[in-house]
Amino acid sequence: MAEPGTERAARPPIRVVAFDAYGTLFDVAAAARQAAAEPDHEILRDRWPQIATSWRVRQLEYTWLRSLADAHEDFWQVTQDALDWALENEGLGTEGGLRQRLLDLYWALSAYPEAKPALQRLRQGGHSIAILSNGSRRMLDAAVSSASLGELIHAVLSVDEVGAFKPHRVVYQMVCDRFRCASRSVAFVSANGWDAAAATGFGFRTIWINREDAPRERLPWVPTTELADLSQVPDAVDTLNRGVPG
Repeated sequence: MAEPGTERAARPPIRVVAFDAYGTLFDVAAAARQAAAEPDHEILRDRWPQIATSWRVRQLEYTWLRSLADAHEDFWQVTQDALDWALENEGLGTEGGLRQRLLDLYWALSAYPEAKPALQRLRQGGHSIAILSNGSRRMLDAAVSSASLGELIHAVLSVDEVGAFKPHRVVYQMVCDRFRCASRSVAFVSANGWDAAAATGFGFRTIWINREDAPRERLPWVPTTELADLSQVPDAVDTLNRGVPG
């Protein structure tokens, strides 16, 4: 039987809530969806969901492949490369105004509607809030500004600082270094199941935003808790602080 106080010591209070950016706070499908609604890009009307999905999948896969090959590149270049593949896969080519319009829209992705209220509640609860993302710092600053979230976020942490993509442990370590805290004092929120799982392995308490009701990834770790969207993140953080399983 554990000595009195040891369980509490093993579960320090959550001081920091760190969010993944793309797909978690910001809707990565928004660029293709918005372009498809514009008269100049009617060719996307029935094809934008597939393009948005292919673009995102290739974007992630290229970060992993570059990491394995020790060929790190700025996330903006990765994003362009992924879009070029997605467009060519749909037989649309990579020349002309469509490609540029999609890239321009990616700099101003909309936040999910429940993102701002959730961040506001966390701030009111006294938590420090961070973004921890594969995105370049320029991309993240643009997205935060476009979504008017800047006043709610204490730190924007980009992999630019360490030259590696998630799920490398040096990326998660940036949160601990920035806020001078233990990993168990951090709640990490991600809509990527693999990201939430890997962050659990690092030592964060994790919240997986499972918008698509997908199965859990077959990895050595599992997210601490699972939600359908961001609206209940503040309550989940409170629950984790009380030591109640998610």
